[in-house]
Amino acid sequence: MGTRENGFSLIEVLVALVILVVGLVGVFNLHLVSKRGSFESFQQTQASYFAQDIINRMKLNRTQLTAYSGTYSGSLLQPGTSCDVAAGVNVVCTVNQTRQWDLFQWEQNMAGSAEVNSHSQNVGGIDAPTACIRAQASGEVTVVITWRGIRKMSDAAASNTDTFVSGCGTAIDRRRAYSVNTVII
Repeated sequence: MGTRENGFSLIEVLVALVILVVGLVGVFNLHLVSKRGSFESFQQTQASYFAQDIINRMKLNRTQLTAYSGTYSGSLLQPGTSCDVAAGVNVVCTVNQTRQWDLFQWEQNMAGSAEVNSHSQNVGGIDAPTACIRAQASGEVTVVITWRGIRKMSDAAASNTDTFVSGCGTAIDRRRAYSVNTVII
């Protein structure tokens, strides 16, 4: 009488392992795509927050509205007078000093200066931000924030018909743009 053995053959085990590896590679790639998408979404949320932040600062300093116009990419020097009421500073600032402090603090926050790692490197904020503000005496305000995205795509700002938006930041295939048009009365 012959004996019959039960169990898996080596070929069956190898086929099962190949199927398992292919599935795990797919799950890993899905995780990477999800992380990239999450980061891109976070950057856009940050840009939206910073655009609203400067608009609110401009509303509080309406007499200096047109003086807020310009391009900002992290090069402003800290003003001599700190007008940061949130930090408990007890200083009376002129409207000009307030504008200078607003722009400096806003620019620093966009660059992530509020969040640093153990090596004193900025880790918060937007990746390579450039912001452009166009404010008119009539109260019409356009705020554009551009930054560098993770993936190569078409340039987000280049296709915009408004030359102010398309001219903000460096034209690259990773440029993302967020713009807000509003009226401050």
